Amino acid sequence: MKYKYLTLILCLFSITDVRAQLTDTVAHFSLQEAIEYAQRNQSSIQNAKIDEEIAANTVKQTVGIGLPQVNGSVNFQDFLKVPTNLVPGEIFGQPGKLLPVQFGVKYQSSFGLELNQLLFDGTYLVGLQASKTYKELSSKSLKRSRIETAVAVTKAYYSVLVSNEQLNLLDANMLRLKKSLDDTKALYKNGFVEKIDVDRLTVLNNNLETERENVIRLLDLNVNLLKFQMGMSIQSKLTLKDSIAGLQVVQTFAVSDTSAYKNRIEYSLLETQKKLNELDLKRYKSQFLPSLSAFGNTSQNLLANSFGSLFDRSFPTTIIGFRLSVPLISGGIKLYQVRNAKLEILKTHNNLINLKNGIRLEVEQAQTTYRNGLKSLENQNRNMELAQEVLRVTKIKYEQGVGSSIEVTTAETSLKEAQNNYINALYDLLINKVNMDKASGKIVY
Repeated sequence: MKYKYLTLILCLFSITDVRAQLTDTVAHFSLQEAIEYAQRNQSSIQNAKIDEEIAANTVKQTVGIGLPQVNGSVNFQDFLKVPTNLVPGEIFGQPGKLLPVQFGVKYQSSFGLELNQLLFDGTYLVGLQASKTYKELSSKSLKRSRIETAVAVTKAYYSVLVSNEQLNLLDANMLRLKKSLDDTKALYKNGFVEKIDVDRLTVLNNNLETERENVIRLLDLNVNLLKFQMGMSIQSKLTLKDSIAGLQVVQTFAVSDTSAYKNRIEYSLLETQKKLNELDLKRYKSQFLPSLSAFGNTSQNLLANSFGSLFDRSFPTTIIGFRLSVPLISGGIKLYQVRNAKLEILKTHNNLINLKNGIRLEVEQAQTTYRNGLKSLENQNRNMELAQEVLRVTKIKYEQGVGSSIEVTTAETSLKEAQNNYINALYDLLINKVNMDKASGKIVY
């Protein structure tokens, strides 16, 4: 296993996992079951579902703008000092004078209903289209979260499998080395070998024990990383059903597919974003159109100089009408909004071209890397088998007195190195397989 990922794993677990508060569980999962569990419990997917629900509510909210709007109002006023105006004295037979007169009453109150109905507004119609496209965008974002979660869980699952395989190889090495060490100690007691021969094997044995302890700790971290990617409590117990031996390695490839970008959710998301930008342009253009709405208002006005008689009489008022708003001059604001919206569409178009080329390159790179990984794994497997055979022959020669202990320790070291190279190649191949499937758009949820 590559220890350079250890730091990344530790950083991931520095994030507080809210699910640690949940009841711990005991689980025994295959890879597919682990992915299905993550689809139900991973917080990123749950948040994406919430975003999708928010988008659905936003669509309904936008539709509501075009539905009748009814508002009620109640108003009460107490004029502590009734307003006074000056009127010509001729009205009261006192020409040439301005006489102060109070107009109004001390108490005034009114209550009524107001109805507004939007009849035509270009921005509203475009907003309806945009809200539905926004809902589509949130659904695709949920799909992307599901795919990313499946990829992360698969890689973490493979990391655990490879760590288990590495631990199995170390255990086999330790059993073999312990037997060699016991045999050498027996030969030393009988005077057939030197103490340095025992010391060399002891050093190898100590190194293997240390390496095994490190792998066990790394395995625990990999299991916890898998739990994290699945949305499972870190305190839960998790074991795996699958094994390295059960994995199928595909060695054949189809002809390079130049249309693989169409299967990628990232490309589909960007296409939807372009649709939103186009609707944005349409919305800015619609601001040059007039808007028309209908309204109605009915109210009852209550007037009196004493509060007790305020409700004795009422004066009704009812109004209906239309309101036409025609934009005339906006200082160029709307014009530049249209220009910027056109530029945003052009940017998105350029991004689509770049993403298309990038995906094609990613597919080519992923397939090439996977092919190389296959060859590397085959080669490292042969090297490991050769190293095992070299060690077997070297031990026979040593036991028969025609070989040296240095040759044995060298063979042991070579075998351990070959096994590490095999483990690294196996891990790289599994991860590259996931990357190739993702690049080709074959991971679909």
